[in-house]
Amino acid sequence: MKSTAKNIEPKKIAFSGIQPSGIIHIGNYLGSIQLWLEVQGHYDAIFSIVNLHAITVPQNPKELTTNTLNAAKTFLASGIDPEKATIFVQSDVPEHAQLYWALGTITKLSELYLMTQFKDKSQGKEAILSGLLNYPVLMAADILLYNTTTVPVGEDQRQHVELARELARRFNEMFGTTFIVPQALIHKTGSRIMGLDNPNKKMSKSATNKNNYIALADSADDIASKIKKAVTDSEGSIYYDIDRKPGVSNLLTILSLITHTSIKDLEKTYRGQTTYAGLKNDVTAALVDFVGAFQKRYRQISDAEVKHHLHLGAEKAHAMANQKLEEVYERMGLSL
Repeated sequence: MKSTAKNIEPKKIAFSGIQPSGIIHIGNYLGSIQLWLEVQGHYDAIFSIVNLHAITVPQNPKELTTNTLNAAKTFLASGIDPEKATIFVQSDVPEHAQLYWALGTITKLSELYLMTQFKDKSQGKEAILSGLLNYPVLMAADILLYNTTTVPVGEDQRQHVELARELARRFNEMFGTTFIVPQALIHKTGSRIMGLDNPNKKMSKSATNKNNYIALADSADDIASKIKKAVTDSEGSIYYDIDRKPGVSNLLTILSLITHTSIKDLEKTYRGQTTYAGLKNDVTAALVDFVGAFQKRYRQISDAEVKHHLHLGAEKAHAMANQKLEEVYERMGLSL
């Protein structure tokens, strides 16, 4: 029996998640969370702390619990509103793992081996854990459980969303119309904030060099030191050209997104300047103000408040996810 998801009347539902890594940097905020703030006003938004994804690499259990709570605090301090969005911890909704298994049975190994992130993260390792390989299937389950129409993500997750789309189409063709085929929503500017120490690679929380990123927990002195050391070039002039001037372009992107000023206007501001000191000073000042305000809000949020919102969010997410999983099980012949 062949069918397509076109027969499903789509609702405007957005789903996205972030791993509780312990370090959330400005690239995470500008590439994902800032986009979520826009999304929550226009969609039925669902945001998850995806701790099941986090354990694809070894974790200290106590640290993982703390990092999960802190990630939720980051959501709230950033402006994610639990009155507008559903916020929950992935492992509190077991349907994610259940749908992951069902989708895994129709996923080809060749598709998983082609994933860029798997190839990057497995390179040079003697022992590769299966969780790293199967990560995109769990992400597909996260998305498809909620009749998601839109997935706000960074550019690096586009390939994973494409797999979710393919699995939705495949399941619909094999078992009948069940899933909406979602679309990725990616910021044209800021989807890839690059490392300060190497502007040709994405800013990364796992970077061994702490000068790679600006963490939301960094002090003003840390921020000033890191921006001062940020890699630029020897040309001296300030304009946006990602190929010729990746370091300068990255600083312009960060400043543009933090101050809500277009890159064209910033280029006019710096026209005629022959050093990067002014640009770096302005980026530092903008980040110090932004991170300072964020940290003030973060300190005002109690653990009890966070747990309350996560509990209510998990109940709401479970109700939605359970309904979809029952439909999946019935289609696959797994329910009597």
